[in-house]
Amino acid sequence: MRAIWKGAVSFGLVSIAVKLYSATEEKDIRFHQVHREDGGRIRYKRTCSVCGEEVTYDDIAKGYDIGGGEMVILTDEDFAELPLTSSRAIDVLEFVPAEQVDPILYNKAYFLEPEGTATKPYVLLRDALTDSERVAIVKVALRQREQLATLRVREGVLLLNTMLWPDEIRTPDFGFLDEDLKVRPPELAMASSLIDSMAGEFEPDVFTDDYRAALQEVIDAKVEGREVVQPEEVEEAPAAAVDLMAALKASVERARAARGEEPARGGGGAEPTPISSARSAQKAAAQKKAAKAPAKKTAEKKAAPKKAAAKKTAAKKTTEAEKKAAPKKTAAKKTARKTA
Repeated sequence: MRAIWKGAVSFGLVSIAVKLYSATEEKDIRFHQVHREDGGRIRYKRTCSVCGEEVTYDDIAKGYDIGGGEMVILTDEDFAELPLTSSRAIDVLEFVPAEQVDPILYNKAYFLEPEGTATKPYVLLRDALTDSERVAIVKVALRQREQLATLRVREGVLLLNTMLWPDEIRTPDFGFLDEDLKVRPPELAMASSLIDSMAGEFEPDVFTDDYRAALQEVIDAKVEGREVVQPEEVEEAPAAAVDLMAALKASVERARAARGEEPARGGGGAEPTPISSARSAQKAAAQKKAAKAPAKKTAEKKAAPKKAAAKKTAAKKTTEAEKKAAPKKTAAKKTARKTA
């Protein structure tokens, strides 16, 4: 890496000499404009709209349009007189909790490297920031502009994050903010279930720029003189969400399937919510009660014929026993008479 700026971090009465390096780089594939027929580069001339002459960089100044066709021209001398007292210093203003800095304010990131004998105070500031769990709010002048920034620790190195000024953040002005929209509790509960089903730990390395990779493949194929054959991916157009609850349930089911989890019982595929759980419990209790009643009646119906059959069998046996016992009684009477 090449240092783009040199200066010092002013930390109270301590001055820490540092070098500034860009901490990020864009991986976008850049193209030149060329002539389609012969591949020649397209050049643009810097011409004056008044006299039509081509202008060199030395003759170019900065102009501010004040309207009405009038222009105020500023020279290098005008910029040199501006009060950039912190042109070579990073002034620490205060230390604040990191969560108090809205991420929308962050702009660009730079690494700070200690220079010369500044390693010890550099490490001191780094460790103190780590222990305090705070970030330093600083001011720094970069590229002829004073900027607000934060100073924090990342992987053992001080990281400078330049920030936008508060008046550079736009205020959202959308019509729906004035509408009185009500979200039903079941919808909110299902949306929370969807968030839970898609929850995870952020690991930036697992995300890739598929478009850039495909574009690079096309370029490599052109260089090697081969043809790029890519299967056409048929993307299903998302259907209009007529029923919000149904769409949320389907989303939960798809998220669970993507994670390799089994769908929820009942085929709904959604995580149970307090409302859905209560409804399921009531439904199960009703089904259980309904199942018990027919079973009891059926048992009684089955038992009734058995009792009737048992009575008939008992009566039949009694009659047969009486018939068998009758001759014996008659014979006994006759024997008794003869004896007498």
